[in-house]
Amino acid sequence: MSELSNDASISVPRLSKKIDVNSSVVYSRIKRLVKRKLIERFTIEVNDSELGYEVKALTGINIDTKQRDNVIEQLFKIDGVREVAEVTGRFDILVTMYSRSLDQMHKMVSEKIGKVEGIQSSESFIEMKSRTKAMPYMPSNTGE
Repeated sequence: MSELSNDASISVPRLSKKIDVNSSVVYSRIKRLVKRKLIERFTIEVNDSELGYEVKALTGINIDTKQRDNVIEQLFKIDGVREVAEVTGRFDILVTMYSRSLDQMHKMVSEKIGKVEGIQSSESFIEMKSRTKAMPYMPSNTGE
């Protein structure tokens, strides 16, 4: 899984050489991982900043719980909203958003999110810098 997490496009023959395991065994293992739903899909990782999306924000939102479904539906209609997560803690939901500039993010928060019926309050957090840690099944980027 580590090698597939690093590069999901790797061919079975290349993967088998890399991990020194017979191709038929690698194919069977992958098939079994998919069947057991440990692997849900093979995908790509998009470089958002190369596409011009330089600003990422998390916005914590408190909502009128009677309007939960409508609020979530309206949030997904906003360009730049990537993810809506229902959470515990001081917010009801967290929204992950991307924009091309701070000005565009400001407009998204004030003109779009601020006008969704059912939203009671919000607080936005602009991502300054991000670091990730590899999961146990993934290779470490630090070489450790």
